[in-house]
Amino acid sequence: MADQKIPQVTAKRLPLYYRYLEKLHAIGKQRVSSAQLSEALQIDPATIRRDFSYLGELGKKGYGYNVNYLLQFLRDFLKQDEVTNVVLIGVGNLGTALLRYNFYRSHNTKIVAGFDIDSNKVGKEIDGIPIFSIDRFAEVKELHNVEVAILTVPANVAQQVTDRIVAAGIRGILNFTPARLTAPPNVRIHHIDLTTELQTLIYFLKKFPPEENRETPSVDHL
Repeated sequence: MADQKIPQVTAKRLPLYYRYLEKLHAIGKQRVSSAQLSEALQIDPATIRRDFSYLGELGKKGYGYNVNYLLQFLRDFLKQDEVTNVVLIGVGNLGTALLRYNFYRSHNTKIVAGFDIDSNKVGKEIDGIPIFSIDRFAEVKELHNVEVAILTVPANVAQQVTDRIVAAGIRGILNFTPARLTAPPNVRIHHIDLTTELQTLIYFLKKFPPEENRETPSVDHL
């Protein structure tokens, strides 16, 4: 089934299912039910069944889902065997932390380079990842065939940097700055505002009883 026919909310949950199925496969589990997935991932079982229904007939009533089959199906669907190279721009405290993390639980995504304007950082490495001057962005982007960039620069230069990397051919941006960026329609931007997310979490904790706080999986599952 074509990717565009799957709702975005479903597409965002598929990697969660994939990672949990990897854990089940590692311990030798042969099958799993939507109820078991629901308990582990804190997603309503009806939602899980609906998500999988967009992909075809993946399970059997009364049996559940074959772990090996579903894992392989999602691996192919999510193109988990293809490695996606990513770059990071802005090697401050947050940027450095992300470079050290470098998607350690992902086999198909890795940061291959960092960029900064600080001459004290350029030319060095963080956990084996080289740091380049932003002036070499287009060159390094082409060398590693990069289409996605993580942005951890100061907010006041975020749009300027965005314009520059989009001009170099970047098509996806994970924006950790509070700036709301603009880009051409062919460029996809996901905003990660840690302050807003934390404030939202605190609000829900204060305003709603614990039994009502069954929403999305915790960060530990991401």
